[in-house]
Amino acid sequence: MFQSTDGAVIVTYRCNARCYMCNTWRNPTDPKLEITPEIMDRLPENLGRINITGGEPMLREDIDDIVAVLSTKTRRAEISTNGYFTDRILQLASKFPDVVIRVSLEGLASANDDLRGIKDGFDHGLRTLLKLMEMGVKDIGFAITVSDRNAKDLMELFALAEGLGLEFATAATHNSFYFHKADNRFEDQEMIIREFGKLIRAFLRSWKIKHWYRAYFNYGLTRFVRGHPRILPCTAGTDMFFLDPYAEVYPCNVMEESMGNLREQTFEEIWSGERARQVREKVRTCPRNCWMMGTAGPAMRRNIWTPTKWVLHNKLRLMLGRDILCDENTRVG
Repeated sequence: MFQSTDGAVIVTYRCNARCYMCNTWRNPTDPKLEITPEIMDRLPENLGRINITGGEPMLREDIDDIVAVLSTKTRRAEISTNGYFTDRILQLASKFPDVVIRVSLEGLASANDDLRGIKDGFDHGLRTLLKLMEMGVKDIGFAITVSDRNAKDLMELFALAEGLGLEFATAATHNSFYFHKADNRFEDQEMIIREFGKLIRAFLRSWKIKHWYRAYFNYGLTRFVRGHPRILPCTAGTDMFFLDPYAEVYPCNVMEESMGNLREQTFEEIWSGERARQVREKVRTCPRNCWMMGTAGPAMRRNIWTPTKWVLHNKLRLMLGRDILCDENTRVG
């Protein structure tokens, strides 16, 4: 039942950043009320992937205990961090060398520090990545949330990641109860899509198969920026869940419909319960058309031939010198 179920575990809403696209830092959790490692241990042990995030997860004094518990529940435990607390991250990585680490950088130094509201935040994040490389940590990289204010740094950040041999993850800014934001929007959609188009072409031209599917994921982001429907059905609440710092289990970080609380029920009771069934029905008719890795990744794996056909079709178009064909009305690149 849980073989393909991914999870995001939000261990705190406290954060040292002041991001423009997120007001979580204005609504911090009380450390005394945050979910404990003992409660997290109620999660099943055969989950797909777990993203440990926040807020800033490194603000948890018991982050080592959290990773110790969650790493037994999944084949891939990932920490999403702004990279500011270098020493703490290095210490954690030395104890858990197989943990995946993604440092959020919103562009080059000026853009990142402006958008994240952290003085020298880019320097801290890059230093963390370089130190992790020195340690030999296997799976590390950047993550950027694209908006009007940083889209033109997208390719430079990608080039930096490629030059260092690091992974490169993307998202597009959106609104969510999790972010306490409802006014994020795209002003210059065509400019953003042009920048995504450059990245899509670079991914498709790569020799790395993983990059080809990242091209498809970023194609989905261009549709999200335009306000178009998702290219694959959303299976939030089925293929993934969102566990918040108060132990509430949601289908994702956008639909504020709790399926149950892990302090009050076992995960199995929540997952197979009537509230979960009702939430899944609402997911099927959700109008948000979100396209985030948490829900897009499982959908791509579930429908692997759809992105595969898109990749093959557009790699052929590039070989013939044509634009990338996203759909019957849209070309990028």
